Amino acid sequence: MERLWRSVKYESIYLNPPDTGIDLYQQLNKYFDYYNHRRRHQGIDNQIPFKRYLIKQQKAA
Repeated sequence: MERLWRSVKYESIYLNPPDTGIDLYQQLNKYFDYYNHRRRHQGIDNQIPFKRYLIKQQKAA
C-alpha cells in the first residue's frame, strides 16, 4: 500500500499540485485509471494489472 501512495505522490500529485478538492479527485481518478490499465508493474513481471486480472478470470471460468 505504501508503494502505491508513493507512486501517486511522486508521479502525479507533486508534479501537478491540485488547486481544489475537485481537481484532486479528477487527478486521482485519471492517475488510477492509468495505474491499473496502462502502467506496467515490476512486482508482477512487467504486466499490466487489468490484463493480468482478465487472464486469471478466463482461467477460472
